[in-house]
Amino acid sequence: MKQESELNSINSYISYFEGIELYGDNFNLKEITQWFEEEAEAYADLVNKNNSIYTYPYHNSNILNGYNHLKKVQQFNNALGIGSAYGMEFLPIIDRIRRITILEPSENLRSDKIGSIIPNYLKPNINGLISCDESSCLFDLITCFGVLHHIPNVTTVLNELIRVLMPGGYLLIKEPISTMGDWRKPRQGLTKNERGIPVKFFDNIFQEAKVEVVKKTYIDSLFMYKILFKLFNIGYKSKSYAKFDKLISQIFSWNMHYHRTSNYQKIAPGGVFYVIRKLPK
Repeated sequence: MKQESELNSINSYISYFEGIELYGDNFNLKEITQWFEEEAEAYADLVNKNNSIYTYPYHNSNILNGYNHLKKVQQFNNALGIGSAYGMEFLPIIDRIRRITILEPSENLRSDKIGSIIPNYLKPNINGLISCDESSCLFDLITCFGVLHHIPNVTTVLNELIRVLMPGGYLLIKEPISTMGDWRKPRQGLTKNERGIPVKFFDNIFQEAKVEVVKKTYIDSLFMYKILFKLFNIGYKSKSYAKFDKLISQIFSWNMHYHRTSNYQKIAPGGVFYVIRKLPK
């Protein structure tokens, strides 16, 4: 009976590890609530909770793969950050933003000011729906960097982001695209439930939503990081690394596997960066 139970458990996860289905996306409210409670402070516990000494390492990647494609936009009147914590991701274009709202579950990852802007923090709803004042609930810029893979009901949340995006507005998404290991077991440096999101999952949603994919860039070929750092002292935060990572990720994108079971399969990009534009009505 034990062997049969274990076999059934393995078979029930095959479609998830093959990237056919996304684990958690079809959870009911009870399951979503449990997931949400487990993740609420989990990431905060992994990073430094003192924003005065926290260093944001992703600016060059965000600029190269995201913000550089928004140069024609002189000003964003109403920006929304999903799980943006201290809001440091907005700093490279802060002088072009008038207002910032941040959906953030953690009470420990918050800023009094981002540049000269006082951000408006809201707690996300467990069901994934966005609740805010009707007068300010449309956004011309939404950033979602490394957050969706912490959320169970990704389809609901993605469709909600597109709903509250103004026609002509931009949605920037950066996410891991592998399982990040077997989430059924403890993984060092990761929260209990996080798992990457298959690229086809994103592509299907964007196609159905009829939004414009301005740019899709593969990133995070971390197998090269140690080599670059050791040989050329190129650090992860540097502009040179961001450029090299983009190039290498494109070259090895043919070798992508959602669930990586060998070092060979890790010679591939581990993430994707989307710049999405909502088509005018």
